[in-house]
Amino acid sequence: MRLWVSLILAMLCGLTWAGNLESCASRCAEKFDRDAVCQCDRRCPVHGDCCDDYEQLCAEEDPAEPASSPEVEEEPPTRSLYAAPSSCRGRCREAFDRHDACHCNDRCREFGNCCVDFESLCGEQGGFSHSSDTITKEELQSISEKIYAVDTNKARKEDIILNPQNCIPPSETRDRVDRCPELLFTYVNEKLFSKPTYAAFIKLLNNYQRATGHSERLGAQELAEQDAFLGEIMKTAVMKELYGFLHHQNRYSSEPEFVDDLKNMWFGLYSRGSEQGDSSGFEHVFSGEVKKGKVTGFHNWIRFYLQEKEGLVDYYSHIYDGPWDSYPDVLAMQFSWDGYYKEVGSAFIGSSPEFEFALYSLCFIARPGRTCQLSLGGYPLSIQTYAWDKTTYGNGRKYIATAYIVSSTQ
Repeated sequence: MRLWVSLILAMLCGLTWAGNLESCASRCAEKFDRDAVCQCDRRCPVHGDCCDDYEQLCAEEDPAEPASSPEVEEEPPTRSLYAAPSSCRGRCREAFDRHDACHCNDRCREFGNCCVDFESLCGEQGGFSHSSDTITKEELQSISEKIYAVDTNKARKEDIILNPQNCIPPSETRDRVDRCPELLFTYVNEKLFSKPTYAAFIKLLNNYQRATGHSERLGAQELAEQDAFLGEIMKTAVMKELYGFLHHQNRYSSEPEFVDDLKNMWFGLYSRGSEQGDSSGFEHVFSGEVKKGKVTGFHNWIRFYLQEKEGLVDYYSHIYDGPWDSYPDVLAMQFSWDGYYKEVGSAFIGSSPEFEFALYSLCFIARPGRTCQLSLGGYPLSIQTYAWDKTTYGNGRKYIATAYIVSSTQ
């Protein structure tokens, strides 16, 4: 019987995958799992090792056990922090959140749960259309196909030779055994890295301490590198398509407003540990972090290649290889990073930095905290994003906590 189960899992390995190992999706009330990146058990608030979406997905239906220690009682609340929680100030067009006392999306009229100042702040005089303000699945699929089509900086097939080697079913990945003795990247044409967006992106990768709990020290040069990266990607057709779409959706009135918001949501610092300002969305998603002895984030192929080239990344195996026959492709893999383990890490392969940045930003803006269903080259792809709910910027706007590919099949 176990042989048949293993065979079935092996068959599924190349067909489907759901990357929820940094999430509490379908894990609420599970027992403590020492191999998990983060926890979803009742005691995780006490121990400070909950997944980022624990409060959103598990807190109400599976409340933590009563706190008995002063340490827990002194912890700040993990609810979303708005300047005015019962107001729509800074919240117009915000996605529905069942934790909120009142709401500021267009459907709140339909359900009768709008905040009292919804009409004055978000009505027609406030630039909020009475027609549905929700970006539809069809619109997301259309704009993602357009972004896919104009990514001229992506790798060509001859630019990368990938060696995925063994596909291992998810049930067999926790033994932390290297099933692939060879490197994942056999060859990369490093002339790609001289392109302006690649060069600006790579300069950002060494600006962070990977261990959470240690404050980031970003000086004038590091901040200038952030601006340079945003400046370079905004010259590309990829980001022009994204801005044009969001401008048409009345999400941003000008390109400077859009760029300023991108800088805040991606590069704004917040605290995942005991120190102030020890993390950001960019650091987590693209550069990677280490928390409680395990790798979190780290969803970028360029970072992976450069670290593998230096001997710091050891590729173990993969559980999903996407259906694309050109780049960008998608791979979900297990690996260790300088001795720290990543159970499953999803990444686009061969995409330009602006392509990943655009799709993750699109999904965070359109579907924060929810699955974002896109289409690339005729194939479906889903991205999950989560907001950092403990601190906010600019009238309650939220930083990116994480963004990653969760599925590429339906």
